[in-house]
Amino acid sequence: MGADASESGPPTAPVRVLRAGSRARLGLEGELQLEDGRVKPVRGTLPAGVPPGYHTLRTRTGETSVIVTPAACPQPPGRTWGWAAQLYATRSAASWGIGDLGDLRRLGAWSFRLGARILLVNPLSAPIPGVPQQPSPYYPSSRRFRNPLYLNIADMPGAREAGLDLEPLARAGQDLNVGRRIDRDAVFRLKSRALDLLWSRFAGDAELDEYRRREGRALEEYATFCVLAEHHGGGFTRWPAEYRRPDSPAVAEFRRAQRQRVDFHAWLQWQLDRQVAGAAAACPLMQDLPIGVDPEGADAWAWQDTLALGATVGAPPDRYVAAGQNWLLPPFAPHRLRAAGYRPFIETIRAALRHARGLRIDHVMGLFRLFWIPSGLAPAAGGYVRYPADDLLGIVALECMRAGAFVVGEDLGTVEDGVRETLAQRRVLSYRCLWFEAGLPKAFPRLSLGAITTHDLPTIAGLWNGSDLDAQRKLGLNPNEEALGDIRHRLRRMTRVRADAPAERVIERAHDLLADARSVVVTATLDDALAVSERPNMPGTVNEWPNWALALPVPLEDLERRPLALSIARRLAARRPARAVKKESSS
Repeated sequence: MGADASESGPPTAPVRVLRAGSRARLGLEGELQLEDGRVKPVRGTLPAGVPPGYHTLRTRTGETSVIVTPAACPQPPGRTWGWAAQLYATRSAASWGIGDLGDLRRLGAWSFRLGARILLVNPLSAPIPGVPQQPSPYYPSSRRFRNPLYLNIADMPGAREAGLDLEPLARAGQDLNVGRRIDRDAVFRLKSRALDLLWSRFAGDAELDEYRRREGRALEEYATFCVLAEHHGGGFTRWPAEYRRPDSPAVAEFRRAQRQRVDFHAWLQWQLDRQVAGAAAACPLMQDLPIGVDPEGADAWAWQDTLALGATVGAPPDRYVAAGQNWLLPPFAPHRLRAAGYRPFIETIRAALRHARGLRIDHVMGLFRLFWIPSGLAPAAGGYVRYPADDLLGIVALECMRAGAFVVGEDLGTVEDGVRETLAQRRVLSYRCLWFEAGLPKAFPRLSLGAITTHDLPTIAGLWNGSDLDAQRKLGLNPNEEALGDIRHRLRRMTRVRADAPAERVIERAHDLLADARSVVVTATLDDALAVSERPNMPGTVNEWPNWALALPVPLEDLERRPLALSIARRLAARRPARAVKKESSS
C-alpha cells in the first residue's frame, strides 16, 4: 500500500462523508461553504438544512471537503424489463465489423416498441489506442472515457459531405461482418482512417467548446495520454521517464507541441458523448462499471499515486473456478483514495452515469473489500483488504440522485455476511441469477435485478445441449461438472420439459419463470434470444477462447424478426404485478 513503516497509521484525510439530515459531530469550528455559494457557520456539528452535495469546511487550520449524501439510491420508476446486450456483438448490415452506437440506438428503438424500458449494455470504456486493441470491456484504459471503435461513422458531422472518400472504407468495414469473429485491429485501422479524414474537415463547434469546459482537466489529461501512447506505444510504465507522470514539465511541453492531436482525441470523446445521448433517447440505458482499470492505461497514469500498482484484484478459489481468478487490475489503496478526497471514485461514478438511467456496478462487494493478489503470486495466495463502504456507498447514492438513476450491485460469488443487507438498506438492487438460486424467480427479492445468466456463465442453450461443458473440458479448465449438472437438473425441473426438449423451448419456459420474478427489473440476454451456445467470456482463459470477440450469429435486422426474440419480449412485457409482502427480504 506504500505506507511508511515509521507512520503510526494512515494520514488524516481532508474529507468527511455524512448523511443529509444528520447532526454529525465534525469536531471543528468554521464556515461551511455550500455548492450553491451559501455559507453556514459550523460549531462542532453539521448545521441543519445542509443539502446533499460537495461542500467545503474552512477553519483556521485549513479546508475539509464535506460530502453530504442521501440515505439511499433512487429506485426504478416501476417494474420493468430490458435486454442485456454486448454492443460489440450486436452488428447491423451497415456496421464496420463491430456493433456501434448507431446499432445501439436502433436496438433501443426496437426494444422500446416491444415494451422494454431499460437496455443494459456492456462497458463502453476506452482501451489504450493502438494495435493490438484490448478486447475486454472490463479491462479499460479509462472508465471515464469511451471507446472510439463504437462510433458510427455515418452519423458523424461531415460524413455526408465526405461520402465519396468514405465509401471504400465503409465497404471494407462491412466486409468484416462476414464470420462471427470480430477483428478489432482491422476495425481500428479502418475507423482511424475515417476519423482522421473527418477531423481534417472539422471547422469547430460551440458545443465541443462547452463539452471541453465541462470535462476540464480530466479530458485534457486523457487526450494527452492517448497522444503519448500513439508516440511511445501503450503502457506508460515503459515510456521515457519524463512522461510517466501527468504533472511533469515534459508532459506539459508535449501537450503544447501536439495540440492538434490532443484536440483530436478530445473531439472523439465529444462525438462519443453525442452518440451515446442519441442511443439513450431511444431507450433508457443501464451503463456497466468495470471493477478496475488497465495498470498501464490512462486512469492509472492519472491516478498512480492512489493505486497499489504492486497488486491486482481477483477472486479466491470457489466451486466454479477451482484455481481462483486474477483480473490483473490494480486496486485503489484505501487510505490514499480517502486522502485524495475520493475524487477518482467520484469522477468514475459520475462518468458512468452520464446519459444513464441505471448503473450496474460489477463486483459490488469491492466497495466493502477486495481480494488483493500480490504481483507474481497465484490467486490462492491473496487476501482481502477492506474499504470505507459507508463513504463509497454514500457517494454512489449522491451521484445517482443527481443523475436520476438506480443502481444494481453485481453481488454474485463470495459475499461476506451483512453486505446484501447493507446494500438493501441503501436501495442498491441485488443481482439475482437463476443459475445460482435454488428457488424459482418468483422468490427473488423485490429490490433486485432478475436474470437467468450473465456474460461469464453458460447461456441456456450452452448449458442445455452440453456444449459449454464440452468446451471447458477441451480447454482444460477442470470444470465443476457436478455443479453444472445440478444447474441443468434444476433447469429441467423448474421448466418441466422433457430431457430431449429443444433449446428454444427451454429458453421460452425459462423466461416464463423470469416473468414471474418479484424483481423490480429483469433482463434477458440477446444470446438467449438467438439460442446462442457460446458464452461471451470464459473465465480462466485469455487466448484459448474468443472472449469478447464473438458477434451474434445474425445481424440486428434479422434479430428484430426472430420468433424466439419476439416471444421472450412478449413474455417479459406481460409481467404480472408482484404480490404484496409483509416485509422486504434482501436474501
